[in-house]
Amino acid sequence: MGDMSAGETIPGATVIIPTFNERDNIAALISRVSAALRDREGEILFVDDSADDTPDVIRELAATASMPVRLLHRDKPVGGLGGAVVEGIRSASFDVCIVMDGDLQHPPELLPEMIDRYEEGDADVVVASRYIGGGDNGGLAGALRVGVSRSATLLTKAMFPIRLSGASDPMTGYFLVDRRRVDPDALRPNGFKILLEILVRSDVRIAEVPMEFGERLHGQSKASFVQGMEFLKHLARLRFGKMSLFAIIGAVGALANLVIMWALTHLGVEYVWAAIIAAEVTIVGNFILQERYVFNDMRDEASSIGVRFAQSFTFNNVEAAVRIPILALMVESWHISSILAAAISLVAAFFVRFLFHSLVVYAPRRSVRKAEARRVRLEAETAAAE
Repeated sequence: MGDMSAGETIPGATVIIPTFNERDNIAALISRVSAALRDREGEILFVDDSADDTPDVIRELAATASMPVRLLHRDKPVGGLGGAVVEGIRSASFDVCIVMDGDLQHPPELLPEMIDRYEEGDADVVVASRYIGGGDNGGLAGALRVGVSRSATLLTKAMFPIRLSGASDPMTGYFLVDRRRVDPDALRPNGFKILLEILVRSDVRIAEVPMEFGERLHGQSKASFVQGMEFLKHLARLRFGKMSLFAIIGAVGALANLVIMWALTHLGVEYVWAAIIAAEVTIVGNFILQERYVFNDMRDEASSIGVRFAQSFTFNNVEAAVRIPILALMVESWHISSILAAAISLVAAFFVRFLFHSLVVYAPRRSVRKAEARRVRLEAETAAAE
């Protein structure tokens, strides 16, 4: 907490907790949130879409809670969990809103630290991150969920490399937002990744605090294959731009690769050597086109063109060195045509290439990130002085 003179008012906060059949967690949620915010003005706002008696449990416990507890029950859960969060932001009594899940995997004890970080004045959104120093995602059930979570995070950051450059965990459901910097009407919630909506559709400054993601005590995860598909569709709606251009150039490169390989094999070149030559030609061609049409808005803040080319060329050759033996395996073991095998391997390689180029090759230089952080601090100090 920053230094405050005696009697200075501490800004209040609304803790928004969307719930769906979380009756067994309500008592612990109210108790732990109330204890974490015992020295602050605030409220707990449950936005409930439950089909069980969760609303009755909330009402009963609210009567004896040590801080204000409100219930907003939705008969029609439009927008799913994300829609519940937007409704909570609209209905909150305070401008500082903190969103957390109702399954106790988000530790309420982190609430004061999130508010303290916000009160430093240089951030509009404070994200509780599993992926910065001190954070932990151990509460995810099993290696598969961990892998899916990390992959989704990387894909999302790759599709929005500028907007999400300051967010290591844009997929978390635990965050603080100053609603004065967000237009709820501009949000299009669909499923459970509302923070991504806020970061992409709003011009906000981001800060992070580490979070140890806890284990679920009661209830079942809302994540499912259907939710995953909805998330991918939503991600495509949010950003069907940079990745689509990368895909078009990749498709052109893949076609050129196949044409070159076809021509060389018909000239008598052995198919493995034909694949190597085709790969080298298209690697250079793809880099030129990506520079011009895909990542042109990121070049000024990224490393020099020589470094970018070296990174891209090296990565693509390593990728080709892995891909071509797999291609050979498909041809020799599965007895499919070399052209079809090449096509399959190129499609699989596309996503890996996009992630690497967006997150590594065109990442802002460290000096640029430091300069931006310094600019934000100066703006905050100037605003405070005024």
